[in-house]
Amino acid sequence: MYVDRIKQYKTLEKEFKGKILSYITGDRNGFETRIAADAIDLIIAQLDKIGSVKRIVLYLYTRGGDTAAAWNIVNLFRMFCDDLVVIVPHKAHSAGTIISLGANKIIMTKQATLSPIDPSIITPLNPVAQESPFKEYIPVSVEAVKGFIEFAREQCNIQGEEATSKILLKLAENVHPLTLGEVYRSRAQIKMLAGKLLANQIRDENKIEEIIDFLCSDSGSHDYTINRREAKDGLGLNVEKPTEEQYRTIKVLYDDFSAELGFGQTFDPRTKQGAYSVRQSFIESIEGGSDYFATEGRTEMVTLPDGQQAMAPAVVFEGWRHEKENDALQETSLQTEKGEVQYEQDSAFKL
Repeated sequence: MYVDRIKQYKTLEKEFKGKILSYITGDRNGFETRIAADAIDLIIAQLDKIGSVKRIVLYLYTRGGDTAAAWNIVNLFRMFCDDLVVIVPHKAHSAGTIISLGANKIIMTKQATLSPIDPSIITPLNPVAQESPFKEYIPVSVEAVKGFIEFAREQCNIQGEEATSKILLKLAENVHPLTLGEVYRSRAQIKMLAGKLLANQIRDENKIEEIIDFLCSDSGSHDYTINRREAKDGLGLNVEKPTEEQYRTIKVLYDDFSAELGFGQTFDPRTKQGAYSVRQSFIESIEGGSDYFATEGRTEMVTLPDGQQAMAPAVVFEGWRHEKENDALQETSLQTEKGEVQYEQDSAFKL
């Protein structure tokens, strides 16, 4: 809970001599969130409360998100401070790695990982996972598309313009052409942005180029993870490990977020009857309070046209809410067709 995390924030601010702001996107199955443009105004509001300071320390956990939003976010932080430090407790992948590249220093725990930044696009035009109980779009990466074409040419020995055209037509049948175009456009953009951000850590232009090549293509897979040793010794990023005391505080914070966001857990509202509220993302600081993204609704038993009964969840609110320290134990209510439903704000979901 936010009220408990404030103590840990105060400890980290003393340790790192800067103002702490957390940005956490959740990965609970079916309720995943990503770095996105809707967080920008909330981050601005948080930074306005913090004000211009010498150092801001960003506590970051994410599986990725929108490249343009990540670029905007890291530049916002740099407008409010002279020195930006990013703490990675576990995962700062894809767009999270982009934000980390824009820091002056990255603090990585033993289990922390960065990832390649080759763009993976998710739009309503993407293919949809057939076996998922939710409408889950499959990310499309430029390296996956490139790998498919190279496999056809090199392993299947498909050569010539006519044969290549057939390959591209087959690809376009499964991945929308506009999605393919967006993937390649994003790849050029992401290389340019990474070069600008890395200038905050590295002065050698040749080294910057090597890092970008590795993160964008040479790593071989978007799922490849980069641990602390490789980030520091292999890539040459400005990475430090936390002290034992710092690590304990970072871990307590991570465990608290994990419990509230349900990392590694699955919640299907169709399996329980009643009101539910699932928190999915956090942006918070001591000065600015806690902004959290939540899906709230109610599951009712309904009768289907064939006479069978089934659970039918109905979402009544999905978006950002704000919580201050003295709000943490209050109750709120949802107005539904069945009347008012109350639930406590301090749990991941209440049935």
